[in-house]
Amino acid sequence: MIDRYSLPKMREIWSEDHKFRTWLEVELAACEAWAKLGEIPQASLKKIKSKANFSIKRINEIEKTVDHDVIAFLTSVAENVGQDSRFIHMGLTSSDVCDTALSLVMRDAANVIIQDIDDFLKVLNKMARKYKDIVMMGRSHGVHAEPMTMGLKFALWLKEMERNRVRMISARQTINVGQISGAVGTYSNLDPRVELIACKKLGLEAAPISNQIIQRDRHAEFMSTLAIVAATLEKIALEIRGLQKTEIGEVEEPFKKGQKGSSAMPHKKNPVSCERICGLARIVRANAMISLENIALWHERDISHSSTERIMIPDSTILVDYMLQKMIYIIDNLVVLPERMKQNIEKSLGLTFSQRLLLTLTNKGLTREQAYQIVQAAAMKTRTSGKHLQEIMLFDVKARKYLSANEINQAFDIKYYLRNIDVIFKRLGL
Repeated sequence: MIDRYSLPKMREIWSEDHKFRTWLEVELAACEAWAKLGEIPQASLKKIKSKANFSIKRINEIEKTVDHDVIAFLTSVAENVGQDSRFIHMGLTSSDVCDTALSLVMRDAANVIIQDIDDFLKVLNKMARKYKDIVMMGRSHGVHAEPMTMGLKFALWLKEMERNRVRMISARQTINVGQISGAVGTYSNLDPRVELIACKKLGLEAAPISNQIIQRDRHAEFMSTLAIVAATLEKIALEIRGLQKTEIGEVEEPFKKGQKGSSAMPHKKNPVSCERICGLARIVRANAMISLENIALWHERDISHSSTERIMIPDSTILVDYMLQKMIYIIDNLVVLPERMKQNIEKSLGLTFSQRLLLTLTNKGLTREQAYQIVQAAAMKTRTSGKHLQEIMLFDVKARKYLSANEINQAFDIKYYLRNIDVIFKRLGL
């Protein structure tokens, strides 16, 4: 992933040095397990642990010849350890090291993302409470529907992100497995206890069964979870973009001092960060699809998954980390414009109170169809005349046959639509 979207913690997790350090951690855990079983002398283990190291430059040099990154790594380590290096990688296959190490790195990446989600939840909670009673127009199909509050939007996003947190914790657990089971998972040159001991030391569960790899349904679950998190962030970003349109203008993405919106038009304040989040979510979703395709491999394994995972797993975790951090900043500094919200409500000329009128008429004994015809006819007059629906209803002969002026006026009380906001917030624990 390019530096533009790589934040320090996640960049370090996916660095080449960290990858090889993790490989070495797995190899040493296997050596300790062998030593515990009496197959490696304690003196040799001590030397291995004190001398085991590698040079990335040397690994790259060796790989040019052997065309195998694990062999190049092991050769570099052996050059540092000396004769006792014969005990390193004893009975293991490359995937035992790579897949187990990948689980460790993915777990580290998941921890960063879960912390990001925790930070985002705090911001959403704060904003939900702050804007709980700020009235705005609710929209369906992009059209004015009925009044609601801005706090409800934040509360809705809050609960979705809480579900994403649960999903992310579950995905971390799913990927928190290791394997040291040999060439095709039969422990042909291993004692199965080596796997159990080594995995326990690494804080991993031992895969109950594997072939030459940890099965990729686990990675697909992890990647799919990242895609869901990204989709939620896109959903939030898209809503902000919509509400920032000139014709609506109810919120604005934060605009820093000195920031410029357009090279041609000095007046522009564009929702560029939210647009960026929407674009990056597409990459995370696409990567999740690749992870699903990686589940099906030839026989006990092939490496068609390997090349894609070198790109898509680091990129997706890096992007989700970046997107979460960016969205935390956006929401925490979001410009909310309550006066514009009021103005937009008034633009509908009372049309959004139509359901209350409909129900008031049905309560008088009219069928739903009869009531609908009366209200719809009045609403069409509002659209063509530009007069407020309340005024038209007050002078509508058919409506007045059933409704008093007071009953009509009560139907346009906006407080009626917001009377259960407290109930919703209480139910959410806010």
